[in-house]
Parts: sequence; C-alpha cells; structure tokens
Amino acid sequence: MKLSHIIAIVVIAAAVAIIIFTAGDASTYVNFDQAHEMASTGNETPIHVVGQLKKDDNGQVIGLQNSEDKLSFSFILVDDNKKEQKVVYNEPMPPDFLRSEKVVVIGRYQHDQFVAKKILLKCPSKYQDQKLNAGI
Repeated sequence: MKLSHIIAIVVIAAAVAIIIFTAGDASTYVNFDQAHEMASTGNETPIHVVGQLKKDDNGQVIGLQNSEDKLSFSFILVDDNKKEQKVVYNEPMPPDFLRSEKVVVIGRYQHDQFVAKKILLKCPSKYQDQKLNAGI
C-alpha cells in the first residue's frame, strides 16, 4: 500500500471517531414532562426545553425572582405543552431577557426544579423585518 493511502485511511478513521465522540454529547429538545422523566431514570445529559416566559394579561413577566446579590435568578417557563415550571439560573440575567419571545433553557432537573446551565433567547426585534421610511 502507498503511504498516501495509509494517510487517507488514518484521516478518515479520525474523522469518524470525532463524529461518534461528539454525537454522544448532543442533547435533545423535550418538554418538561419528558425532562422530568429522563431525570428520574438517572439520565444526566443536558436537555433543551423551549418555552415562553409566564406573563400576565398586560404582558408583564410574572414569577421572576432575583437573588439578593443579583448573581442568579429564577423564573417560570411555560413549555409548548403549557406546563409551567420554575427554572433556576445561577448566572446574572441575560440582556433582553424580559423582551424575549421564546426561551431555550439547557440543563436538567435537580430536586423537582429545572436548573439551567445556559439560556438562549429569541428576541422579536432581532427577527422582524424593518421597514425604513425615507420620507418620500
């Protein structure tokens, strides 16, 4: 066999190993019921839950609690199945958190509360078409 063939086989084997290794770390999108079930079976992989912040009739976020030192906070997230769950985030509140349209929390259940390790936001102002009025 030529040296170039051996190098090509090694590169392909390394690529396959990397793909298999990273696929095992991938987390899934679930609702709170599925996340709780996974946690009760001992599954500790990171889980993505998509939802919206709980709001009152005036559109104000309710259930938001800041810690005394403002370095962590909790809030109520309503998933796509309309289940409400308290989510704890041990970091400061992200910018534009209260204006977000959708929230993705990445974490897992710990003692009947969802502890988020990361929060992803979808803010409406970033994704809406902007129409400019040139005064014509």
